[in-house]
Formats: sequence, C-alpha cells, structure tokens
Amino acid sequence: MDDFTLGTLFVTLLLILLCSGFFSASETSMMAINRYRLNHLVRKGNKSAKLTARLLAQTDKLLGSILLGNTLLNVAAATLAEIIVLRMFGHDNSTALLVGSLTVTFAILVFSEIMPKVIAASHAERVALPSSYALAAIIKLFYPVVSIATALVRGMLWLLRIKVQTDHSHHKLSLEELRSLVLEAEHFLPRKHQKMLLNLVDLERVTVNDVMIPRNQIEALDADADPAELRQQIITCHHTLLPVYAQTPGNVIGILHIKRVLPLLLEDTLDAGQFREILHDPYFIPSDTPLLKQLQQFQERQTRMGLVVDEYGELLGLVTLENILEEIVGEFTTQSPTQTGKFLRQDDGSLLLDGGSSLRELNRKLGLQLPLGDAKTLNGLILEHLQDIPEAGTSLKIGNYPIEIIQTQDRAVKVARLFPARKNQPLQRG
Repeated sequence: MDDFTLGTLFVTLLLILLCSGFFSASETSMMAINRYRLNHLVRKGNKSAKLTARLLAQTDKLLGSILLGNTLLNVAAATLAEIIVLRMFGHDNSTALLVGSLTVTFAILVFSEIMPKVIAASHAERVALPSSYALAAIIKLFYPVVSIATALVRGMLWLLRIKVQTDHSHHKLSLEELRSLVLEAEHFLPRKHQKMLLNLVDLERVTVNDVMIPRNQIEALDADADPAELRQQIITCHHTLLPVYAQTPGNVIGILHIKRVLPLLLEDTLDAGQFREILHDPYFIPSDTPLLKQLQQFQERQTRMGLVVDEYGELLGLVTLENILEEIVGEFTTQSPTQTGKFLRQDDGSLLLDGGSSLRELNRKLGLQLPLGDAKTLNGLILEHLQDIPEAGTSLKIGNYPIEIIQTQDRAVKVARLFPARKNQPLQRG
C-alpha cells in the first residue's frame, strides 16, 4: 500500500463504498419488487424481467452472493480507512485511528446502506431489472463459496425443522388478499369496475340461498288447473320460463318454456296431455351451492334457471342466471309485478319496505349496510333480532337503522319503516 498515493487510496475507498451501496440497493430492490408486475413483464418477453425472475427463484444463492460481496466490501472499506489514517497521522495516534473508524462506519451506514436502500425501495423495478445482469455474473463468481455456505445453512435449518420456500413467484393469493388488491387499485380503476371485481371475488362465499327468489314469490303454473284457467295463466304470465307443479306448489314436475306452448294456445281447448309432454325436466340445486360454482354449472348445462332445495328435498325457491349476474354488475332487468321487494320513500326520508325484501337486494339498491348473516330477508332479520314475532307498532334498532313494524300478516312482518342512519354515525356490519 506504500506505493499508492493518498489520493488513490481515497478514490479506492469511494469506489468501495459505491460498490457496497450497489449490493445494498440490489438486495432491497430484489425483495421489494412487485412480483405480479414482474410476472406481467415476463409474459411480455422482457429479458431483464426474465433474468430477475430466475434470480428470485433461487433466493438463497442470490442473497448469499449479495451478502458475501457486501461483507467483503465493508471489511475492505474499514481496512482501507485504517491504512489512510495510519498514513496521515502515524501509528501512535490512537485518537485519529478511533475517529477514522467512526467516520468510515458512518459513511458506510449513510452512503452504502441507508441511502441506497431507501432509493431502491422507492424505485424497486428501475433498480432490480438492470442490476440483475451484474448479479447473475456475481452469483457465478461466488458460486463455490456461496454453495458451501448455503449447504451449511440448509443443514442447520433441517436440524431445526424449519421449512423454507425459496420460490415465491407462484405464491397463491387468498380471497381476502385478492380483495385487498382490488381495493388498493381504486386509483387505477373506475369505481364501477372496482365494485364489479369485488362482487366477483365475493361470489365464492355467497350461496344460491342468498340470492334466490323465495318459494312464495315464484310465478308457477298448476298442471291440474282447469284448461281455461291454465290458458289464462300462461297468457298473463311475466316470464318465459315457468315452473309447473301438480297438487302442491312444492311438487314441481317440469319447467315450461313459453315459446313451446304457443302452438297449443292456437287450439280451442288446451290439451293437458300435450301440455305435460312439452315440459322440460326441472333442475334442482342444493341451497348451499356457491354462486361462482352455480354460474359454471349454468354454463355447462346451458340453462339459466334452477330450483333451490334444502337437505330434505323441500323446495325453498328459485335462482336464475340473471340473479347471479346482478350480484356482479348490479340490477339490469326489470322485476315482475308478482315479485316483492318494493320500497317507497317517504317525505321524512324514511323507507317503507316489504318484509319479504332480500337484504342483499336492499343493500345493493338503496346503499344500505344491513347485516348479512343467517337471515336473508328483512322479515328474517327482524325476527332473528327480536327472537319473537312482533306486533304492529313495535320499534327496534338494527345496526344504526331504527325500524318500525307497520304491518304483520301470517306470523311474519309484512311492511316495515326504516329510517336511514345518520351520516355522522359509523355503520355497523353484521
């Protein structure tokens, strides 16, 4: 070292600090880079992204090489700083040696650790992709030493029974994590598109029982009715697909498509035998079927309506393809006059609601946040809350919503008045 001038030693120290900063920045950027963005670049054919992905697939070798290089450079910087101090102040000046050691430590901390890592964390992709070329060469250079160190680490981890996943490129997202990603993308997606994506994620945990049309609201035909009455029911119906039952509404024997019955309506008398022959076999769905799975089954069966049954085979209601699509994109079809779920706004801001209204439908249409749990309708929510059948005039509060019972009928709430929550009060979710 005596052959080098002080200027050369200072320049060498500066270069060592810069190289150490490169290793620190590379380590932080590699760990902080967005893996989904990286996978997107890989699919587009970006060479730097492909190399970065390959390096991240062998994290142990990558980190081992970076840490080895960084450690060697830091030790070299400390040694060189000591040589510079000794050259300038001699061997007997311990104070200068202490100050020099503290100075180089501070320089390493600021210029080789904190600053590079802060920059790399803020611009991970811009740092990681170019760095991958140098890191690939360094991994090959340090391969023998890193391999031995990695083998020792793996051996110790095996003794400690610690399993380590080195490839994080195929990490699977949970539904909650996916939902969080969609929520964080509010600055990049229109509000309506974001809401549709959230609804699509929620399809996995929503069942057909949550969106079905209850049995007492189904428009159905009685196969045993008088031909003239049956003809009148068909002419005045509001749907193109109708369940047909015999004896009791729960005994569905088939599904009628209106276009198939038109030729029979041209006859003077509707033939009951021919009417039964044109019926399709009913399609029954278990009540706990997730909506996403049911959407796929509708597609596979090339049908758009099914009858929901419980574990005992009792008819609970009816679900259509439109019911599922409305859970994703919102309401886009008109409702039949026979179907309940209507509401009426009052002058004081309150809402008159049908007791049979679906809670999910009320939340979607009116922007409410009524708790969703075991109860599927407003009547069910009120009965679940009171644990009793209320009388007209009874008032209660569910979440932040005051509710008044207006009318009861057949042991159920027929009409209720709901007062919207105040804007300065947080809404409670069930």
